[in-house]
Amino acid sequence: MTQRGKFITFEGIDGAGKSTHIQYVGELIAARGVELVSSREPGGTPLGEKLRELWLHESMHVETETLLVFASRREHIAQVIQPALERGAWVISDRFTDASFAYQGGGRGLSLDKLETIAYWVHPELEPDLTILFDVPLEVARARLDATRELDRFEREKAEFFFATRKEYLRRAEQHAHRFRVIDSTRSIDDIQRELAAIIGELA
Repeated sequence: MTQRGKFITFEGIDGAGKSTHIQYVGELIAARGVELVSSREPGGTPLGEKLRELWLHESMHVETETLLVFASRREHIAQVIQPALERGAWVISDRFTDASFAYQGGGRGLSLDKLETIAYWVHPELEPDLTILFDVPLEVARARLDATRELDRFEREKAEFFFATRKEYLRRAEQHAHRFRVIDSTRSIDDIQRELAAIIGELA
């Protein structure tokens, strides 16, 4: 039987710097000679990318926002993640369900019990093997965002939103310490990449 592949997710508030390092981790994994599938959420499928555009740019009720991202996630799992893992590929995803707890739960204040229920319904047996959380103080994240592109509706949120989002991310990291690795993303790229190489090297 083919050994199941590994599922690695990347998390962090907007401006934490995770996108800078996803390609590097992909290169580390590819160097092992295994098939690599790199994806993102919301998105990851043709339908998911259409839902992503709505999710990022249209105003909506928080429960609509949550259901929309989980609809995209269900399609992502069915069409991309699960088939890849079953054939032995490694999957890396820019965000997964921890982001829903952080943004809709922490930032928007949606009941965590509701999120637990939806998450169990959408993927009762799927959990990342490793979640890398890039963490920075809010002022660092905001400075990075202000120096980049035009911001989407989440990136334009006030500091209180990101404070609550970051707090929930760190709570999740403590609650699920068996799979989370928290990266101090204020350090240099070289320092972060050395830590990432060590983390990936630990995966069997």
